[in-house]
Amino acid sequence: MVIAALLIAKLLAPWSSNPLKGEPYECGIPTRGETWIQFRVGYYLFAILFLIFDIETVLLFPWAVIMRDLGVQGLILVSFFLVILTLGLAYAWKKRILRWM
Repeated sequence: MVIAALLIAKLLAPWSSNPLKGEPYECGIPTRGETWIQFRVGYYLFAILFLIFDIETVLLFPWAVIMRDLGVQGLILVSFFLVILTLGLAYAWKKRILRWM
């Protein structure tokens, strides 16, 4: 089934032989110099930490909406969630992951 779906998609999909399609770019601006360069692992760790705390914010919104219905148990659970995230931030701070240079 998967092979059939891939073949059908290949046959029905629009195709263009424009050589510009294969060029790497960022925000529509042509790159200068070598395109494939190696980044330090710190940038990736910083991005992962950003995603973690972004997800934390998304998870806190539903809690804030129904906070009164949850009572003390909900407050304790969210406090536990925030303590775990604070410990993760402290660990990242101690390992100097948040430093750019």
